[in-house]
Amino acid sequence: MNSGCARTRAAISIFVCIFSVTAGWSQKITGFERDQTQSMLREIASDVKKHYYDPTLHGLDWDRSVGEAKARIDQAGDIGQALSEIAALLDLLKDSHTFLLPPARFNRYDYGWEAQTIGTHCYVTQVRPGSDAGAKGVTPGDEILTVNGFAPTKKNLTRMEYLLYVLRPQPAVRLELRAPDGKTRTVDVATKITQGSKVEDAIAGGNDVADKERTIETMKVWRHKRTEDMGDQLMILKLPVFFYTPAEIESIIGKARKHSALIIDLRGNGGGSVEVLSLLLGRMFDHDVKIADRVGRSARSPQIAKSASPHFDGKLIVLVDSRSASAAELFARVVQIEKRGTVLGDVSSGRVMEAKHYIDREGVYKVLFYGASITDADLIMTDGRSLEGVGVTPDQTILPTATDLAVGHDPILALAAEMVGVTLSPEAAGKLFPYEWPPQ
Repeated sequence: MNSGCARTRAAISIFVCIFSVTAGWSQKITGFERDQTQSMLREIASDVKKHYYDPTLHGLDWDRSVGEAKARIDQAGDIGQALSEIAALLDLLKDSHTFLLPPARFNRYDYGWEAQTIGTHCYVTQVRPGSDAGAKGVTPGDEILTVNGFAPTKKNLTRMEYLLYVLRPQPAVRLELRAPDGKTRTVDVATKITQGSKVEDAIAGGNDVADKERTIETMKVWRHKRTEDMGDQLMILKLPVFFYTPAEIESIIGKARKHSALIIDLRGNGGGSVEVLSLLLGRMFDHDVKIADRVGRSARSPQIAKSASPHFDGKLIVLVDSRSASAAELFARVVQIEKRGTVLGDVSSGRVMEAKHYIDREGVYKVLFYGASITDADLIMTDGRSLEGVGVTPDQTILPTATDLAVGHDPILALAAEMVGVTLSPEAAGKLFPYEWPPQ
């Protein structure tokens, strides 16, 4: 660890020390770029003081921390390191929804593999066909011991992904892996880098038709809800996000009412709209239900899911995992608290806050857009607790094994079906909702 990293607090050193500087931002920083980054720091620090839900900032000496970040930016050798200091400052708040939104990159980075924590371990869950990862023998079920020498855990995996995909994308990563048979190996995996618009166009917003079409296709994959009918007895609903129209929610419940049981699979669901959360919960009860108290900077207000007809009154099972976040966690916890159904799977992510994006700009002719996501409210459940940093503990914890991942079995969904009297093998369950890769 170099002296610059040593000055960074241990809890946030991942942002500055772990990953090598990428080609895109590895050039020596100019005086103009340093001044721009310092201006970004001032604006973002000011926005946090004005808008963060806790005016005491959890007792943090904010001005002092900002001053320390400024001093480190003065010593930064490249743009990536300078921006990492702003990210590290925001990470001092230990808040899942407060983070830097750096200037957009014009290249796209695809690592060719997906990872997830399951229990206390981190595994490869998907490998893109035709990727370098696949060519190098990386497969689902491989346990990830380190990424570029750093051990992924449930607490830091989100930070690592933020670094890899947003803050400091890498041209290659070194993975230390353990196969299901216990053998370990080290693999260097090249990243697929796709050239985007010219920097000038990307900074100004650009008009690359191909990029816009790709974004539309990605959104379709992202919000693609899927259902599976298992006779009159069971409907399985796979919800990847909470971004749907009231008409779509009504249609879902209309289909569910034809069955005596409903499994809502929220594994991998990162959340979404509070309004959609309220709409879906309102269709699960014959009475209004309190979701939580929204605790903002100066006010506390209840969030209520109003009952709506028609509603589903059959047996309900909710599946969650370490990727379930925000609205997905709130839905599962309300089901638990109100004793409306059963929650199965892994402990959820514990990333449950409300936030807004505050966007600023630097420059005149060539404009850099940047900003920060800043939490403006915590959510306190009716049991008096927040899920932030804690997550939802399932009523029954059941985890896939490394072998399950390797062969594509889904024992969690199979168990849920069994609980409502439907026979569904782990093998068949694993084939119901195949993973959809977003376009490159």
